[in-house]
Order: sequence, then C-alpha cells, then structure tokens
Amino acid sequence: MLYRSVPKRYLSPFGGRAVDNAMTRGSRRTNRQRISARKLLPGATLLLVFGPVLVAQVMPAETRHFERVSLDETNYTEIRFRNESHNLDLAGMLFMPDAELPVPAAVVIHGSGTSARNNGWYLTLVKYLQDRGVAVLLPDKRGSEKSAGDWRSASFQDLAMDTVAAVEAARSTADIDPARIGVIGMSQGGWIAPIVATEADDLNFVVSMVGSAVTPVEQLQFEEVHNLRQFGFLPGIAHGIAAMSTQYIRHIKQKTFWSQIGDFDPMPYWQRVDVDTLVLFGSEDTNTPTQASVALLEGISNQHIEIETYQGSGHALESPEGLGSSIIREDALSRISDFIQR
Repeated sequence: MLYRSVPKRYLSPFGGRAVDNAMTRGSRRTNRQRISARKLLPGATLLLVFGPVLVAQVMPAETRHFERVSLDETNYTEIRFRNESHNLDLAGMLFMPDAELPVPAAVVIHGSGTSARNNGWYLTLVKYLQDRGVAVLLPDKRGSEKSAGDWRSASFQDLAMDTVAAVEAARSTADIDPARIGVIGMSQGGWIAPIVATEADDLNFVVSMVGSAVTPVEQLQFEEVHNLRQFGFLPGIAHGIAAMSTQYIRHIKQKTFWSQIGDFDPMPYWQRVDVDTLVLFGSEDTNTPTQASVALLEGISNQHIEIETYQGSGHALESPEGLGSSIIREDALSRISDFIQR
C-alpha cells in the first residue's frame, strides 16, 4: 500500500479529534483573555487618571499659614477721584507716612477679580512702604468697594486709564512729591503697569510684582495645568484636561471678560517703557510662567528694566519654607522700598 502523508495535527497518541479539541479550547481561552482585557481597560484607564488624584486627596500637602497685615493695623484716609475719559467715579485709600515731606508715592494696580480693602497681601506691602516713608494709594478697582463701573467688561487699557487717574490724584495731593510718583502692578496688574507707563505723564518708576509677560491665554493654560497637577492629575492628563477647561472658561464661563483681555500682548508696551522698572518673580510660581516671562523681558534688552527672581517663592513672593512665614518675603519688600526711594 502506498504511504499517504498525514497532517501533523493527527499525529498524536490521543487521536486527531483530541488535538482539534485542545486547539479549540486554546483559541477559546485566548478569546476569553482578550475579552477580559477589554473589560479591564476602562477600569485601568480610570485608575491611571484618578488614582493619583485620590492619593493626593487622601494625603494632601501640608497647608502653610502666613503672617499678613490686617486693615485695622493701618492708618489711611479716604480718597476719591475720577476717570474723566470713562466718566467714572473711583475711590480708594491713601496711606501717608510719618516722614520728611514731600514723600514719594506708589499707586497700586490690582490683580485679577474684585478688589477688597482687607486683602492682606496688598496691605502687607502697603504698610511696609508706609513705615519706610513712601505714600501709597490703594484704589478700589472699578466695580469694587466704593468705585463705580465693572471690571468684568473692562479691557486692560480701560483699567490702565483708571490707574492714570489715580496717579493724577496722587500728584495733586499735598505732601506728595509730584516728581516721585510711580505704580506697582500686582499679579494681573503687571500686564497693566507698562500700559500706564506709556500713558501717564512724568511717571517716575514702575514695579511689576509677579506679573506675566506672556499673553493671558498662555498664562491661563499654564495656571490650569498646575491647578490640575496640584489636584493630583499626571502631567499629560493635566494638559489634556486643561485644554478643555480653558476653552470653557474663555468661551462660556467668563466670555465677556476674556473677549476683552485674552489676546493681550504686553511686550510691545514693555519695549516702550522708558522709566526705571523693577520686575520681580518667584521661582516656584504656579500662576505666572516665570521662566517664559523672564526670557521675553530679557529678549527685548530694555536697559530700563531690572529683573529679579526669588528662589523658593511662589506667586505671593512668600517666605520660602524654613525661612519665615511672611506673605511677602522681607528681602523682596526691602528691594521694592529701596528701588522706589533710590
């Protein structure tokens, strides 16, 4: 009888059917494994996304408590002035020092949101300067406290004109040296400060404290990513969520406000600043992109601008851990005071 080749699957002591059944069972196990893997994938994804968040919430970082000045620790007089170009009545507090007259003066430019007179961050700076011979005008931001208007529908140019009106009010105040008046932009006020420098007459100095040199849209993305990172999200996931959340903020939640300021570029104004300027940043700032801002300001090579970055401090320029508990670190306060009186 002629030899007939036999397929390998039949060459088994258990017979062909047993091998076929074994292969079928193996295929079924593989399919079940694939199905199980598909079932596990959503859970694994959720664990990857929210696992670090849960850990961060269960084991939150220790909250630091900072010392700051309260309103009842200060002495001030009420001041009222007017932005004639916008037909707007404005108000604020004037902190006069007990010093040899006439004295230099600084007008504070508020950060984002509604201003409050009892804000300890501002008052800590104000009292430090007042105690060292500098008058400070702390305005009520338009739409806040005793000032008319609404900052939510105002552009940075509008808010700059409010500050110009405050500068003129300080200039007309007895015992203030009209030749030694400048502005201090705090946080968002750092975008407004260079506009004021190009609009106000005879401004003596500009200070920008943790103000951004990037556009507001770029800063919002930076800030949202860091907010999500602090909440516990991993870097790539935080960037993805921030891309969506910033769109919601800009186009739905605060549409009117962001349509006014979103694409503002401060660099053309910084290029035109021709008065002594001090710009301060914190190396650990999670609101303002310090490295990007420093690079932009250094890139324009404006000889009037001095830049300092304080290591270990965040957006408030607070004392670094282990080196005090002031809401604004002593060396930064001293630097601002010396700069103004220089």
